[in-house]
Amino acid sequence: MTEATFDVVVVGSGAAGMTAALAAADRGLSALVVEKDRYFGGSTARSGGAVWAPHNEVLRRAKSGDSPEKAATYLRHLIGEEIAADRREALLSHGPEMVSLVLRRTPMKLKWIPGYSDYYPETPGGIPMGRSLEPKPFNGKLLGDELANLQPPYLPAPAGITVTAAEYKWMNLIARHPRGVFTSAKVGLRRVISLATKRPLLALGQALAAGLRAGLLRAGVPVWLNSPLTELHVEDGAVTGVRVRRGDEEVLIRSRRGVIMAAGGFEKNERMRKQFQREPIGVDWTVGAESNTGDGIEAGQRVGADVDLMDDAWWGPSIPLPRGPYFCLSERNLPGSIIVNAAGRRYVNEATPYVDAVHAMYRGHETGVSHIPSWLIADQRYRNNYTFAGLPPRQRFPGRWYKAGIVHSAGTIEELAAKIEVPAEQLRATVQRFNGFANNGADEDFHRGDSAYDRYYGDPRLPNPSLAPLEVAPFHAVKIVPGDLGTKGGLRTDARARVLREDGSAIPGLYAAGNASAAVMGSTYAGAGATIGPAMTFGYVAVLDIATRAEGGSPSN
Repeated sequence: MTEATFDVVVVGSGAAGMTAALAAADRGLSALVVEKDRYFGGSTARSGGAVWAPHNEVLRRAKSGDSPEKAATYLRHLIGEEIAADRREALLSHGPEMVSLVLRRTPMKLKWIPGYSDYYPETPGGIPMGRSLEPKPFNGKLLGDELANLQPPYLPAPAGITVTAAEYKWMNLIARHPRGVFTSAKVGLRRVISLATKRPLLALGQALAAGLRAGLLRAGVPVWLNSPLTELHVEDGAVTGVRVRRGDEEVLIRSRRGVIMAAGGFEKNERMRKQFQREPIGVDWTVGAESNTGDGIEAGQRVGADVDLMDDAWWGPSIPLPRGPYFCLSERNLPGSIIVNAAGRRYVNEATPYVDAVHAMYRGHETGVSHIPSWLIADQRYRNNYTFAGLPPRQRFPGRWYKAGIVHSAGTIEELAAKIEVPAEQLRATVQRFNGFANNGADEDFHRGDSAYDRYYGDPRLPNPSLAPLEVAPFHAVKIVPGDLGTKGGLRTDARARVLREDGSAIPGLYAAGNASAAVMGSTYAGAGATIGPAMTFGYVAVLDIATRAEGGSPSN
């Protein structure tokens, strides 16, 4: 058997794993990243690439209005006692350090997304202008040959254009707002310049993953692709390495200081999803990476690790398109649409944070009234005004969507109800009641549009940016299912990112971060990037603990 030895071995090449490896190199420790997939980047490269790490240097320079006190208040009220206070404190105290490390050790630049509200901005400490960062468009040439190994996005942008999260909001409004036209022109010009200069530009999660990988190239940290974990190596009760398969060979990689499990969640493992999560569930509605099958979680369990939050995920209402699920960010916030169950009734503020929307979907489904699938009902004015699932305003839904039963259209609400098999009288009553709220500018049933988050993806030309009546035929129904960005449960960890046994003791030598660990957000979601920001932070925290022990000092708190 071939052997190799490093100070730190990281399993997984998403944001958590690459940040951990970068932090190890920064501390003078030798590190290796092993990745199961043929690509690096994991679900990070398929994501929006936002980073939620309060009171970092980018936010301070932008004068965002954040402060450590506000952030602590926000998480305390939002998460409460569901997550240990010292884990929340570790996120807040080390998140800014992590951001500074990434800016210092990579060619990537991060910027604030002003106006992209915290998901609960009215909660004490919440900020309507938001705390989320995103990468600036990144020059893929900085990766050299490694660019070919970057995990593809889950939804490629049309014609290879590069769109940031801040631009996405306005491009949806190209038919409604001058800023939408200006933004689209700017994006188009950037594409022309990119082609002329032969500089492939990356954005969103692609830019974040590429930037981190470029940092590892600079630091000389190797990343082994096509190297799936087979088991953790244990000596005298401590994790001292990993075994991976490279081609036909098994390799033992010894770790002098620690192993950091950052191998992603289990969203693509049908057996685990059915074991831990509510039906209906499966692997077809997630946009997570294909390689996320829970290998790291189960490897941890085999050496005595406890798990937590296994019933939860980073949920979001999604459209089960023929080519794969489409995760709805703006579609349900835009005015002129509602979401109904099989009884033809609304059951949630459609513009609520996406995790909450799916929690409501499952709760409703358990009452005996089918909520899965639900239906997004919209009128033609909605389609004339707004981009929908990548389709420009006024563009017809593709015929294959109709053929697959994902979309139905009709000249009246009653005819539409018959096509989706919901009670026509009830659907008509639901639409009429909602139209009354929309005309008055206040949703008395679910308070849609009251929160700054509800309004972010809305139409600023309307009195309530999230509300407009459904009046213009034809009417459309689009199937909605409980999709996700990845699972939220995993190995239970402490404030030092150490993996814990059921009795609360730490397994020596084993750490976890990202979706391989139980989320510090608990069952909620603080804001855009509250998956990736904590993942990167606890990858960094794990290395702090490893480095402190290596130096013979006291562990970090």
